[in-house]
Amino acid sequence: MKFTACAIGGAWLVEAERSADERGFFARTQCVAEFAAHGLNGVFRQSSISYNQKRGTLRGMHYQKSPHAESKLVRCTAGAVYDVIVDIRPSSATYRRWFGAELDARNRRALYIPDGVAHGFISLGDETEMLYMISTDYVPESFRGFRWNDPAIGIAWPLAPAVISARDASLPAFDPAATP
Repeated sequence: MKFTACAIGGAWLVEAERSADERGFFARTQCVAEFAAHGLNGVFRQSSISYNQKRGTLRGMHYQKSPHAESKLVRCTAGAVYDVIVDIRPSSATYRRWFGAELDARNRRALYIPDGVAHGFISLGDETEMLYMISTDYVPESFRGFRWNDPAIGIAWPLAPAVISARDASLPAFDPAATP
């Protein structure tokens, strides 16, 4: 696997190295030892999918509050998304910075998101699906989030959302006092 550091400390784009032949290709998408060699948690307790019927579906910005903070490995398995992370760790050198990357079913890239970093995305096409590998169990009481369009963060989304849940639309502005 090929690991490329992102502009957010501890976040990585992960690309599968393909072994190809006349049948197609085979590639590892996760390896505990390779993740550990990069100082990352490669043990995932849960996996989930997010299906997004319409182009412009926005989800985010979400995280789980400590002690249930989660690291994630996310991959787009159908369609395409613009995936965004925001560093909300006050002690981090990249605190309050955001990073975005296109993940799609063709490039098969994944994004490793360390705990203490919020996550969201917007679908770039219809019938988009995301696969999440998550380091810890979901604890509803620990769910937190902030507005996807908070001017204090200034994310440059590639398109305006066409679909957004009532919960995400009503998230508060980013509050440094409320972060992990």
